Amino acid sequence: MLYIAGSLKVWITAMSATNLPTLYPRVLREGDAVALVSPAGPVVASRVEAAVQVLEGWGLKPRVYPHALGKHSFYAGTDEDRIADLNSALADPQIRAVICNRGGYGTQRILGQLDYESVRRDPKLVTGFSDITALHGALWTHVGLATIHGPVATQLERGGLFTSSMRHVLMSTEPVLLKADSAAATGSVRTRGSAKGLLLGGNLSMLSTCIGTPYMPDLTGAILLIEDVGESAYRVDRLLTHLGNCGILQRLAGIAAGDFSVPAHAAGSISPAHVLQERLGNLGIPVLGGLPVGHGDVNQAVPLGTEAILDADAGTLLVSAAARS
Repeated sequence: MLYIAGSLKVWITAMSATNLPTLYPRVLREGDAVALVSPAGPVVASRVEAAVQVLEGWGLKPRVYPHALGKHSFYAGTDEDRIADLNSALADPQIRAVICNRGGYGTQRILGQLDYESVRRDPKLVTGFSDITALHGALWTHVGLATIHGPVATQLERGGLFTSSMRHVLMSTEPVLLKADSAAATGSVRTRGSAKGLLLGGNLSMLSTCIGTPYMPDLTGAILLIEDVGESAYRVDRLLTHLGNCGILQRLAGIAAGDFSVPAHAAGSISPAHVLQERLGNLGIPVLGGLPVGHGDVNQAVPLGTEAILDADAGTLLVSAAARS
């Protein structure tokens, strides 16, 4: 269904797991303005400048928001500064995408002040990962917005899949195909089968801390995307146990696992991949690890809140676009 508000086209399709219509933002076109904001941790200015150059090379008009380069304690500015930038970008009709500069810490602190009504009126593409998982969850649960789990702005200078996949999800309506790498840290994680459902999730630690809040998506029938960084095997086990004790794992259609890097000082021979296979392999659903998502050497951009097909036998995850024409 196409809803026209003024000159804006808002695509509204099938009901989401939140019982809200899924909102699909418009695909980016050359000449569109995009916001660079820092809702979590502080950033290095030179890396944001590099991102600006990449985005300008795509024909976009990036705008670095007033507090995006700030620093206050753990954060890129006070809570008031960070939410002011984010809400300003979400409410500006000229801005067609909101690209988060970095994860880190702090996104959860400002979710209660998000301008959800502006998002509902004028949905924009929102991108980021890691701590930004909380923002994805909040936008999904409150307005059913399809978003993008992908590189933050400060990663765009790395080139390769970091930039090519971001350009694809922002400026194309074609689906995204992810292929598992058996040599990756979680490449051995696999339970045969296939499943179809909405792709939701992100950083496992962030998902766990969202449980019990208004920002945790209903994952019933979903394909859960998970990744994490710097977590020892026992901590990954703890996080998965928490999801299981909450009844979340038992309601999933499938699980897609990205990178799970461990801290250099981690003791013991048990790896996160071992824990993932042990804890997820007996759920009776397809599980596929080794996907190029997360804090590792590659971080492919992938839509959240859209239909996906997980084929653990073929080692692929096919995800519908977050953007519409």
